[in-house]
Amino acid sequence: MQNIKTVYEHIRGNNIKTFLLVALFPVIFIVLIFLFVWAVAPLSQAVETTMAVAIPTVLVCFVWMLISWAFGDSMILSANNAIQITAENAEYRDVLRSVENVALAAGLPMPRVYIINDNGLNAFATGRTPNDASVALTRGIIKKLNRLELEGVIAHEMAHIGNRDIRLDMMIITGVGVTVFVADILWRSAMYGNFSDENNDNKTNMGAVLMMVALALSVFNLIITPLLRMAISRNREYAADATGAFITRNPHALASALSKISENSCLNRCKSNKSMDAIYIAEPVKERALFADAFATHPPVQKRIARLESMSL
Repeated sequence: MQNIKTVYEHIRGNNIKTFLLVALFPVIFIVLIFLFVWAVAPLSQAVETTMAVAIPTVLVCFVWMLISWAFGDSMILSANNAIQITAENAEYRDVLRSVENVALAAGLPMPRVYIINDNGLNAFATGRTPNDASVALTRGIIKKLNRLELEGVIAHEMAHIGNRDIRLDMMIITGVGVTVFVADILWRSAMYGNFSDENNDNKTNMGAVLMMVALALSVFNLIITPLLRMAISRNREYAADATGAFITRNPHALASALSKISENSCLNRCKSNKSMDAIYIAEPVKERALFADAFATHPPVQKRIARLESMSL
């Protein structure tokens, strides 16, 4: 007998998984630095070095997050050449009406609506808060989907807005950028710095310590962070699917939309800039690679469709 979960169970389960995945970021970050330094230094120095790296990194992350918070959404829209539409654009009045209806059903303010001039089928949402959010749709998705399917896609994007997924992704991207920057500084310091142990034989060579910290950060940035970030991204897509289905009370329409989107979700402009793949409803660039599922920004479409088809409202 098929196990049918309610939308509430899907949303709650996905939120718990997201919380655990986000919590792993600082835990793994601190543990990696400590273990790598401890391999070449006494316990007390390993603890001291870990705190000396972790605290400034957190402070820099906080400052950079404020900058991203202020300008991130406008940069994303500009990078995608998104054009805002209003009621004066007669061609898109039905689209605006659909967005307005979904926003009312979701209990959220009407977002700004943008069009991306691309025949690929895709969409994304951005914005710091629900009060200044935006939804962007490609021309392809507007032409290909019927009204109920398009409203399902819009509801998915409104779910990202309501669930604060945009803010979460900005925080993760910012944190990753800062740790990469810190790792680069430490590598340069370890390689070109002039460290000497001659005055104190009891201390471990500072160059070796810095090298181990830089190595720990590199492992974190190149292996741990991509795995965690992609896992969070996939989990938030499941959550947005469930929340979108709850908003429209029609999970089958979103499932049908995803089926059509999967046939042609690729966008030409994203081939040269893959950093924003996670914001779209489906991956805008499809590539086959080793461990592709682990590093994918989205769950397999068939799994998303199966979950939607099995949902009970």
